[in-house]
Amino acid sequence: MKSRRLGQSAIHVSDICMGTMTFGSQADEATAFRVLDRCLDAGINFFDTAEGYPVPPDVKWVGRTEEIVGRWLKTRNRDAIILATKVSGPSHVWFKSPCRGGMTALDRHHIRKAIEDSLTRLQTDYVDLYQTHWPDHDAPYDEMMDALDELVREGKVRILGCSNESSWGLMKALAASEKLGISRYHTIQNNFSLNNRRFEDELAQVCRQEGVSLIPYSPLAGGVLSGKYQGGAKPEGARFSRYLQMEGRQAAMGRRFVNDKTLAATERYLKIAEEAGLHPVTMATAWSKQHDFVASTIVGVSAYEQLDPILDAMELVLSEEVMKALDRVGKDILYPMG
Repeated sequence: MKSRRLGQSAIHVSDICMGTMTFGSQADEATAFRVLDRCLDAGINFFDTAEGYPVPPDVKWVGRTEEIVGRWLKTRNRDAIILATKVSGPSHVWFKSPCRGGMTALDRHHIRKAIEDSLTRLQTDYVDLYQTHWPDHDAPYDEMMDALDELVREGKVRILGCSNESSWGLMKALAASEKLGISRYHTIQNNFSLNNRRFEDELAQVCRQEGVSLIPYSPLAGGVLSGKYQGGAKPEGARFSRYLQMEGRQAAMGRRFVNDKTLAATERYLKIAEEAGLHPVTMATAWSKQHDFVASTIVGVSAYEQLDPILDAMELVLSEEVMKALDRVGKDILYPMG
């Protein structure tokens, strides 16, 4: 397993990170423990969670995932594990954060309350990477970064990161940290996959120039790149099978991930994988890791058996021929030039 540095920090992580958002909903605790054990045994030392997990968020479930991770963590050598979690951010985001009654903002009070609650659930006295889950563009970045810096100075947090942030927001935060001479963001956790390459438009340049690492989530585009939605299929229990039967934001998200363009692109990707003798999940995961601005790709499973093709990507480097073929699909179908 290769290791990479998180931004400009001293922390090195495996280039695959196990995400935990299904633990406590789609995956029960026994399954979660089996998954975590196998990942650690395979060389993965980086694990990501959040105060708002599991997904879909529900006030009855808040903190359940961190509690599961915390019980597992007590059985392992804490210093051998790089643990990341998140403070939810503003309550007006699409998933309507249930944390602290839904009235959540990235101010000093909520940040302090969030980390204390997370540390209790995780049964540890520090987290290695603490991330703002959703940006709060209405809050003063100076106050937010100063509040986060307090946690670093107190030893509750080693380094800081953000998630679902824009290039404007990332630069605003970095500028605030530089002006105040305090801790900065070392990572950004955003959606990035073969079916969603918008990160490359601006944020990739910011990462390269400012020394920030991307920790991409959803490298399988919510499971679409596995091929399970091809031909109009709606697999039972799959996230977008549920979302496409709902209304509002969930339905909109389902259509954004599962539509004529993404399915047409996935059809081409599946053929490329077959010709290369690769499982499509293995190929998509390896592609995500194969970018200079990426530190570690977050993967997730709801069943133990789903781990095999993911772990097969650990040492895989896609050939230049395969990379070019994958790029052509994006240019032909997803992002055609006028």
